[in-house]
Order: sequence, then C-alpha cells, then structure tokens
Amino acid sequence: MDFSGIYPALTTPFASDGEVDLQALRQNVSRYNQTAVSGYVVLGSTGESVMLSATEGEAILTAVRDSAAPGKRMIAGTGAESTAETIRKTKKAASLGYEAALVKTPYYYKPFYKAEAMIAHYRAVADSSPIPVLLYNIPQFTGIALETPEILTLSKHPNILGIKDSSGDVRRLSEVVGGAHGEFQVFTGSASVVFPSLMMGARGAILALAAALPEACAALYRLFLQKRLDEARQLQSRLLLASKIIVSEAGIPGVKHAMDLCGYYGGPPRLPLQPVSEGSRKKIGDTLAALETSAARA
Repeated sequence: MDFSGIYPALTTPFASDGEVDLQALRQNVSRYNQTAVSGYVVLGSTGESVMLSATEGEAILTAVRDSAAPGKRMIAGTGAESTAETIRKTKKAASLGYEAALVKTPYYYKPFYKAEAMIAHYRAVADSSPIPVLLYNIPQFTGIALETPEILTLSKHPNILGIKDSSGDVRRLSEVVGGAHGEFQVFTGSASVVFPSLMMGARGAILALAAALPEACAALYRLFLQKRLDEARQLQSRLLLASKIIVSEAGIPGVKHAMDLCGYYGGPPRLPLQPVSEGSRKKIGDTLAALETSAARA
C-alpha cells in the first residue's frame, strides 16, 4: 500500500463548553476534501488525543470516516501506554475502516524503555493488527526517540508500513531511507524539513501546519513531484517561517488559531492547554498575511 503524499494531522474541535464538536469536525473535513491532500491522520498529537476519552476518540474516528471523500486515505492514531490497549485501539480503528494505524512510542516508564522494549512492543502490535502499522517518533513530546537501529530492525516486519518521524532530524531520516527493508515508507512530521526530507527519499509528510494550510503544503509536494525544485525550495522557505511561528512557538493552540483565520474551525484547545496570547495571535496573523502576499507574487 502506497501512502505517498501530504496529510493534515487533524485537530479536534471543541465547543465553548469543552465538549467535542463533531459537526465542526465534519465541516473541516468537507473543506479538506476539496484540497489536494492525500488523506487524513486522526487522533494524533495535533488532535489532542491524550486529552480524549475512548468514547470521544471513537466518535471522532467515525465522524471523519463518514465525512472523508472517496480516495482520501485514513490513518488513525492508536498508540497507548500498554501494548494491550494499543492493540485494542488499533483493532477498533480497523473495524471502522481505517487503512493504517499510527502508533506513538509508550513513554511513561521511559527509564525502562530501552530498544528491546520498543521492538517487542511494536512487533506485538503489528502481529495483532488487521491493518498496517506506522511507527511514530515524536521525542519532543514523549522524551523517547526511536533510533536508527531499532527502526531498521522493525522495518523488516511485514505489517510495519513505515514511520512518521517528527523529530526534524534529517540525518536519521536519511539513514532510515537508505537502510530500511523493502518498501518501508518514511514520512516527516515537521513542516520545516519537508523539502529536504523528500530529497532524501521520504514519501511525504504528516503535518500539523497542513491543518491550517493544506493547499500550500500540498503545493510543495506537487512542485517536488514535477521536479520544479527551485520553486519547491522557495515555498519551503516560506513554510519554514510559518511552521516556526504557528506550530513550534504556539503549539496546538496556534494551529487552531491559524485555522480560524484561514476559514476552518479551530476553536479552543482543551484544558490544561491555554489559548494563544494576544501577542501570538498578532504574530500568526502577520505570518499568514505575509505568506498570502508572497504566494500572490510567486
């Protein structure tokens, strides 16, 4: 299964009372359906998945499945602290029609999670999963990094499709592309390094920034495929600044505010995350305005 392309990491809309707003989620997906994104990643880090109950998570998976246009691939975040719960969530996502599972590293007992523990965890999940598994490396949140040797070992498993690496480490990405077994597919999770990652052999990207700017992120991928490399490099430069201001500095609340400014429903984050400050709001607004101006000139 080839999952090449650009995927927005979907946010979870919350109403003013803090409840999940499924209607707003459906409306967002309906708008994304009109863009060139390849599909959707649901219940990832950007979706505030660790803030959700199991019931909320399953309702979100169902809403996105029912709203996604034909041909849009669907990937569900199913990682949990225990291997058993990860398997349960993965099987549930498969039963709802999801085509792959994105499984982040367990992290709570991190002093004891050496390479052998990660390998055993992922092998057990992949052995039991009805759908292909994507490893998920996001050390800035988990405090644990999947390193090249264990990734290459896991790439040999027939039901491990690839990896989303959100570390921004292009060196590791290059090592994995060069050394992985078979058709192992590598995706970057960092909008700041999409172009160099594609140049190194990545198949695409799963991006928080694409929740607010799906067209621009998809355009970068399209320019790369068309070998319009100078234009792709220039667009990457513009997206690098947007990613820094919106994602790296302001986090999920920043992504949601940018979505509000771009015509999607972002809304508030769930406590204890806080809305963006007035200063950040201005920086995000100015950044989007500058990006729009530069796009008009291109």
